[in-house]
Amino acid sequence: MPVLKPLSGDPNAPQQYKQPSRKGKKAWRKNVDISEVQQGLEELNDQIIKGGVIAEKESADLFTLDVGGDAELTKRFPKHIKKGLKSDEIIAQRSAVPAVSLRKRAGDKTTDGILPVKRQRTTYVTHKELARIKKVADGHHESTVAVVDAEYDVWAEPKVEPETEEQFSFLAKVEKKKPPKTLGQQPISLAASGKAIPAVPKPKGGHSYNPAFNDYQDRLIEESEKAVEAERERLEVLELDRVKQEAAARSAAEAEAAEARADLSEWEDDSAWEGFESAGEELSVKAKRPRRKTQAERNKIKRRKEEERKAKHEAAMKRKRIQEEHIKQIGLEVAEKEREMELEKVEMSDDSEEGNDVELRRRQLGRFKLPEKDLELVLPDELQDSLRLLKPEGNLLKDRYRSMLVRGKMESRRKIPFKKQARTKITEKWTYKDFSL
Repeated sequence: MPVLKPLSGDPNAPQQYKQPSRKGKKAWRKNVDISEVQQGLEELNDQIIKGGVIAEKESADLFTLDVGGDAELTKRFPKHIKKGLKSDEIIAQRSAVPAVSLRKRAGDKTTDGILPVKRQRTTYVTHKELARIKKVADGHHESTVAVVDAEYDVWAEPKVEPETEEQFSFLAKVEKKKPPKTLGQQPISLAASGKAIPAVPKPKGGHSYNPAFNDYQDRLIEESEKAVEAERERLEVLELDRVKQEAAARSAAEAEAAEARADLSEWEDDSAWEGFESAGEELSVKAKRPRRKTQAERNKIKRRKEEERKAKHEAAMKRKRIQEEHIKQIGLEVAEKEREMELEKVEMSDDSEEGNDVELRRRQLGRFKLPEKDLELVLPDELQDSLRLLKPEGNLLKDRYRSMLVRGKMESRRKIPFKKQARTKITEKWTYKDFSL
C-alpha cells in the first residue's frame, strides 16, 4: 500500500527531541543531547579567532566598494577598453567656459531715466572733530565726570514693606535681619607696618629657580639664621623643662626627708618615756612622765604638719607665679616699645605703599595661630641648570589661603580631622527578667 503524503508543506518539519522514557539514566541531565549548543559555541569561537563575531560587526567592516574596477579586463578585452564607450565620450566633452544664460540682464549703461541723489561722505573726520580729539589728547576735557562712591547697595533687594491687614494690626512687625556693621568695613592687614598686603606679592630675586649669586646667598644666609634661632629656642625650652623637673624632684625628696625626720622624732619621744633614752638625755626623777600618744593624736599631728607644708609650698609657688607674670608684663612692654620704635624707623625710611608678610603684628585675628609660611628655598646642591631637570615647588592653594589670612579676609581655623558623632549607648536586654505576676 503506498504511503500517503500531504499535498503541501515540508514533511521534515522541526520536531522535539525524541525521548522515549524519562525514568532511566539516559533521561538524566548529563545525558541530554547538547550537540547543537556545542556546535554553535564552536562556530562562535572560530569567528572570534578569525577576527570577531560577524553578527556584531558593521557593514563597512564586512563589505567594500570596488571603485577601481577589475584589472584583468584590460588584458582580456584590450580593444574595447582602449576605445571606450560612446556615452563616456559624450559626457567627457565639457568646456571650461560656462554656458550662456538665457535670462535677460540689464546692461551697465542702461538706466531708468532717474538721476541718483548725491550723498555726503561720512567716512572722513571733520576739522571740528579733529580739533576736539586733539584737545582731549592734551588733557583739556569739555566735561568731566566726578567719580563718587555709591550711597546705596546696587545689589540689595528693594525695601518693600509688607502690608498688614487691619485685623492683625496688633501684631509686632517682623524685622528683617540686619547685616553687621563690619561687613562694609575694610579688612585689617596683619602686617607689622599696618599697610595693605598685596594678594600676589612680587617675589624677590632669591626666589627664582635660576637666581643670581648675590641674591641667592643673601636669602640662604637669612633663612639659615632663622633656622638656627628656632633651634636655639627649642633647646632653651627643653632645658627649662628639665630644670623644672629636677626642681620638682628635689622638692619631693626634701618633703619625704622631712616626713621621715618627723616620724623619727615621734619614735624617739615614744621610746624616751618607755625607758629607752639615749646617752645624752637625762630626765629628772621628779619630772612627770609623758603620756604615750594615741594613734588618733599621731594622725592629727601628721595632718597638721602636712597642711603646713602644703600651705608653705602654695605660698612660695604663688609668689613665684606673681614674679613670672610681672617679668612677662615687663618683657611685653619692652617689646612693644621696641616694635613701635622699629615701626617709626620703617615708616620714615620706607616709602612703599605695600606691606610685607614677613613681619606680622603681635595681635593676630582669631584664637588660633597663623600657619607658618612654607620654606621656598632650594639648597645649593639641588640647583639645576636645565629646565628639563627642574622640579617645581610650592602649592597655589596653600599660598592663596595664607594670603587671605594675612590680608585679614578670614580667620585662621583649626583643622577638624573628623566630624563629632553623637554618643550612643548599647545595652543588652535581659529577657529572662521580664516577668509578670
